[in-house]
Amino acid sequence: MDERVDEPASGPAGEATSGDPVATLRRWEDSGGTWRRLDAGGPTVRLSLCTCTGGEEVSRLVSADPALVAYLDGRWASDQE
Repeated sequence: MDERVDEPASGPAGEATSGDPVATLRRWEDSGGTWRRLDAGGPTVRLSLCTCTGGEEVSRLVSADPALVAYLDGRWASDQE
């Protein structure tokens, strides 16, 4: 499984490892951040993590974890129910 969170101030090339992508995304949502999916629906999910105020990308979450795919449940953005 490829689980990475790209963050400006961490790791080589801005990449940090996340052990649980669902928990990472839930924390992001709980803090008011938004997200949108960047991939074409393949086995690897690529999310743009954005600010709550203007949708500016702050970070990216990339994972092939089936639990993340299930959590997204076909949604392509955080504003979709």
